[in-house]
Amino acid sequence: MLMNKAMGKKGLMLFTALMAVVLVVSGCGGSGEKSGSKKENWVSIEDRYTPDANTPAWQLDKKEETTDLTWYVNADWWNTDFGKDVVTKKIKEDLNINIKFITGDDTKLNTFFAGGNMPDLITTFDSNSPVVQKAATWALPLNDLAEKYDPYFNEVAAQDTINWFQLKDGKTYGYPNYSNTQEDYDSGNIPAKTAFVIRKDVYEALGKPAMGTPEEFRAALADIKKQFPSLIPLGFNSIGEGTGSLGDVLQDFIGVPLEDENGGFYNRNLDEDYLTWVKAFNTVYRDGLISDDSFADDGTAFEEKVKAGKYATIMLDGTPQQGGNLQSFYSNNKGKEYIAIDGPQSTVGHAPTLNQSGITGWMISFITKDNADPAKSIQLFTYLLSEEGQMLMNYGIEGETYQVNADGTVEFLPEVKDLQMNNPDTFKKDYRMGEFMFFGHDRHKALSGDAFPDAIKQMQEWGKGKLTPHFILENINPDQGTPEARSLTAINTKWNTTLISMIRSKDDATYDSLLNEYKKFLDDNNWDKIVEVRNEKMKANKEKLGLK
Repeated sequence: MLMNKAMGKKGLMLFTALMAVVLVVSGCGGSGEKSGSKKENWVSIEDRYTPDANTPAWQLDKKEETTDLTWYVNADWWNTDFGKDVVTKKIKEDLNINIKFITGDDTKLNTFFAGGNMPDLITTFDSNSPVVQKAATWALPLNDLAEKYDPYFNEVAAQDTINWFQLKDGKTYGYPNYSNTQEDYDSGNIPAKTAFVIRKDVYEALGKPAMGTPEEFRAALADIKKQFPSLIPLGFNSIGEGTGSLGDVLQDFIGVPLEDENGGFYNRNLDEDYLTWVKAFNTVYRDGLISDDSFADDGTAFEEKVKAGKYATIMLDGTPQQGGNLQSFYSNNKGKEYIAIDGPQSTVGHAPTLNQSGITGWMISFITKDNADPAKSIQLFTYLLSEEGQMLMNYGIEGETYQVNADGTVEFLPEVKDLQMNNPDTFKKDYRMGEFMFFGHDRHKALSGDAFPDAIKQMQEWGKGKLTPHFILENINPDQGTPEARSLTAINTKWNTTLISMIRSKDDATYDSLLNEYKKFLDDNNWDKIVEVRNEKMKANKEKLGLK
């Protein structure tokens, strides 16, 4: 989820890598090819155990030797340690496995398909990629794995999620983490991850100013610059291939509609309400209230400034991901901690439609056809999806790291809580609760106030009632390798540079020229055909979800 700094160059590199994946994966066979086109390593469990629909297979398996698995995660930032912290040490012991994690980017992912030397497990992040769409050519179907080796998998996997990831052959090959259904949203157990935050000492010194209108927003930031000259008045997530928290995050914040009046695709980038706020950001930039560094800072630089409290206000996406940095500042600067306030609001009366993880989830994990022990691997999936695995990943081991109270709530033991509060880096290294997140789910975090650091709880409280599922907009981009997909790549790159340039415009004429140039770019790059594809996919999503 971290973004790259060099937009144009990186965009081209990513496009090139993805095209290579299209060619390589396509080489495995067309969409009509049977899932058995590549040799499948189905192992015998005759001497190990007899599958039981009522018992997790990992509890039945009598295999004595340790199973070694390689697990590729398509993210350079993933922590590759295994067996050193409380969470992964317990997984290692319970399942008698050892995992060697490999990390990389799309280019490295492509080399596995080009070279034929596949890892046992693969986790990727783009459900619309050709790698995922062609999973039948290189992965084992979870339906068959469950039937043959571990029918208890069907007890812990969400059927709505299984159906959502079903391919044309009627089988499901990948399973995600943080896949939230409508039922999950309705439960109220999913916390918001977006907030407009301000340092508490700044907020109170300014008399708790309203910042809901562009005029109020500009005035408050100007007062911050006068009274707190050492602070950066306004910050936002790092800008990379995307638009940080100034794009769809801001759109959700002010409630830009998800679809047009006919239920079709709506270009939210050109919504008048949103553009009013983009112009407001341009105005405060011209006032010297946004640092030029904010457009160049990478994720690390942004995080360091959050940790040090350098920003007076932040349009923030991913409060859990920034939880450690926010907690560090919170613990060391009582009374100055960041708090959520209403911040920018719709100029036309729309309520916020904050997004959270949808039914597609985030990290999608697969068991490859080259897997050394698919029986043990589906046991691992079942284990992590089960109540036992979910509690381990979120809270550790009962009696060692947490206790269950009489009312059913969960809390960390005092020494563990103290470490989480005052030394989050050591907490992450030694315990890894909340960080080893394959198949993780928000509903288990609702069991305890300790699931998230104290620094973001007020932000999550502020977000209650403001979440809206974006299911209809999931996976609606044109299929990669199509002319429409190539056009959309160019359009997205154009929008990223246009939005940043609009915010940094020196005058109204430049701002207007950039916006008009972007609109013309849409007309010149198959926008109408892209909208047609998106309309078709939105319609299919609604049918899949049972929506009219």
